[in-house]
Amino acid sequence: MTTRDTTTLQVVLTDANVLYPRVLRDYLLYAAEHRIIAVAWSAKILQETVEHLIENRPGFTRESADALVAALTKTFPYAQRDPAPEHYALIEHLTLPDKDDRHVIAAVLAAEADVLCTENIADFPRIITSTLGFEVVTPDQLICHLVVAHPETMRLVHETSIANLPGATDESTFVALGKAKAPRAAEAMRALLATD
Repeated sequence: MTTRDTTTLQVVLTDANVLYPRVLRDYLLYAAEHRIIAVAWSAKILQETVEHLIENRPGFTRESADALVAALTKTFPYAQRDPAPEHYALIEHLTLPDKDDRHVIAAVLAAEADVLCTENIADFPRIITSTLGFEVVTPDQLICHLVVAHPETMRLVHETSIANLPGATDESTFVALGKAKAPRAAEAMRALLATD
């Protein structure tokens, strides 16, 4: 078996700041479940995600963190791709704006990802990422792209997201996307649903 769960889907390495907001996490994970992308992450990225959730979300406990990681692992058993020493060796000569992001690039290489989805695109200069063979996009850009490329599937993604969050509505989801720095994605989804 290969290290990737698919050879045909675009593999998206999701940074911690993308997995942190529930609305972004749900959209990308349901998009992966509907097989329009494949998702990937590392153990360190998951650790950063849950540590920030514990720190910033009232009621999100260590037990909540363990449950989230277990659910992600069960649903996407091939998503976790932890970098090996050889992946770090490939980038040891690079100078990054934030040296703490080195593990993210190593995870991209370990996952053989096509795309890094992150809010911090300035921390991953194109001169570096293009040489390494991957693209960097924000979640706003990625969701907008998916709406254009897979409108009917993204309609299902949206409906699934609402169905699995008690009390969620179309409007509350659009608001949540805006708060998660994905306002263009919110407008794209609003326009898509208006075509019913």
